[in-house]
Amino acid sequence: MTKNGNSLDQRTFDRLSRLYIIALSTIALSVILSQILVRKHLNDQQSDSSVINVAGRQRMLSQKLTKEIVSLSTENTSEERILLKEKIKQTLKLWEQSHHALQQGNDSLGLPGNNSVIIKEKFKVLNPRFNTISKASKSIIEKIENIPPLPLSVFIDDIEKVKENEGHFLLVMDQIVNQYDLEADAKVSWLRKLEMLLMVLTLLILLGEFLFIFWPTAKSVKSTLAELLIAERKAKKMAFDADELSVSKEKSIKELRALSHAMDETLLFARITPNGALVHMGKKFSRLFKFTKFSSSANFSEILSINETEQLEIENLIAKHKKTGWQGEVKATTCDNHDVWLEMAIIPFNPTDDKSELLIIASEITARKAAQIEIARLTKESFEEKMNQQKVISSKIIENQEKEQNRIAKDVHDGIGQMLTGLKYNLESIDIKDINKTASKIEHLKELTSNIIKGVRTATFNLTPPELSDHGIVPAITKLTQELGKLTAKHIVLFNKTDFNQRLDSLVEINIYRIVQEAINNAIKYADSTHILVSLSHSENILSIVVDDNGKGFDPNKVKNVKNGDGGMGMTFMRERIKYIDGRLFLNSEIGKGTRVTLNIPITD
Repeated sequence: MTKNGNSLDQRTFDRLSRLYIIALSTIALSVILSQILVRKHLNDQQSDSSVINVAGRQRMLSQKLTKEIVSLSTENTSEERILLKEKIKQTLKLWEQSHHALQQGNDSLGLPGNNSVIIKEKFKVLNPRFNTISKASKSIIEKIENIPPLPLSVFIDDIEKVKENEGHFLLVMDQIVNQYDLEADAKVSWLRKLEMLLMVLTLLILLGEFLFIFWPTAKSVKSTLAELLIAERKAKKMAFDADELSVSKEKSIKELRALSHAMDETLLFARITPNGALVHMGKKFSRLFKFTKFSSSANFSEILSINETEQLEIENLIAKHKKTGWQGEVKATTCDNHDVWLEMAIIPFNPTDDKSELLIIASEITARKAAQIEIARLTKESFEEKMNQQKVISSKIIENQEKEQNRIAKDVHDGIGQMLTGLKYNLESIDIKDINKTASKIEHLKELTSNIIKGVRTATFNLTPPELSDHGIVPAITKLTQELGKLTAKHIVLFNKTDFNQRLDSLVEINIYRIVQEAINNAIKYADSTHILVSLSHSENILSIVVDDNGKGFDPNKVKNVKNGDGGMGMTFMRERIKYIDGRLFLNSEIGKGTRVTLNIPITD
């Protein structure tokens, strides 16, 4: 693909990424707005039951107050009147408190005091009756409290006032209670309409996103897959050409013998057998190490050095790389005890079909090596600084991996394409003339929409949670287990054995979270497990996290040899991440007996 083509694809990808973000943001905004509106309305309705209850109680209290006041006429002794007076005072106090709270509000009773105009007008009609009853009741209480006791005739007028106004008070209070009930029903009806409106709005948003975002994206992915198939065919052709080149390479190796004479005179050149026995040594090589004669049993390592340790290192190099070849630096010691440094290459070749040898091509770098050692000695501090810089670079690599994972999470959204296609077909097939079938299809659309939203939540859940940066690894893993349990219907439990709550380095927390996330996802996807237990415990220097599942298990030795696929790459990423934070990972599994993943992470101050 041309440079311009790559640039165009990048622009297309950037545009689609922005559209995805807009689409998801729109869905999230609609859900948040729906929740805000519904919760606001529910908050407004919370006090309705309290208002109706208190209003209904007012009728009972007025009847109780009247009954107690009328009972005075049957009590002849001052002691009985005093006892009855206390009951009247209590009833009157609660009655007056409730009456004022209904109009002005009261936090302890849960009354807001925001009455409608109709109720306020009814209270205006009711208040004169209330004041008359209240005034008469207080007068009765005051007279009873006078010493000496007054005769019953003194209370007759006040009792009559209470009896005359009590009936009208009950009538108006009934109207107020009924009005409160009507207004509460109206709020419930309005809430139903609001929910229906929000549902229609959400369906329209999803339809719009399907038509203008997801459907064009599906076509773009199809085009990309076609390009990948073309690239695969080209790769196969390149592999065939590589085989042809391999044949030419073998021919060139045979021609290398023709250059042997020239190499003898110009290079440090030798030929040895795979077990280290010398076959041929160039003249320049012989002069450097003062070697003039050798027998068929002469060993190449003994010619290069008189030091037994150096001889052993050279023999190990030959034995280890006799099939694959090698290039690097070798230290040798001549027979007159002079140190010599060689930059040496070991090249395996076959002079004939049934014979294999090793070519040794070297150059003397003694002076350069001495300079390098001196430079290394003088720049040790600079080297340590470079190592620190390398750690920073490694940190950036991890951060870029996190960004790449976010990009991959967006691509996963293509998985809901089929469900959206089904949603489109169901919407198109709705016949508004057939009310029964339309209602049935709308119920199906609700379920399909829930599945789509669940799919989006599942696909995007792998993004780094805000709990990780705000509160630390334990709240983040807690949120992870709770959400995955809801999304997968599996029993996922977190057990913090030692109540660990420390904060760690941000990159350490990110890597711990990703490893635990990968372990749980593997248990969900591949283990067929129903129960997953995540255990945390710590000592002074070590944090230990164990992920157990009751799944089908597997053979860990087979996973180590997997070079591609989700399972193998998942284990590779887990091991790379634990290595980066200087931790250790242990994998124990047996077919039919579940899997255990154990992480041990050092805790530093």
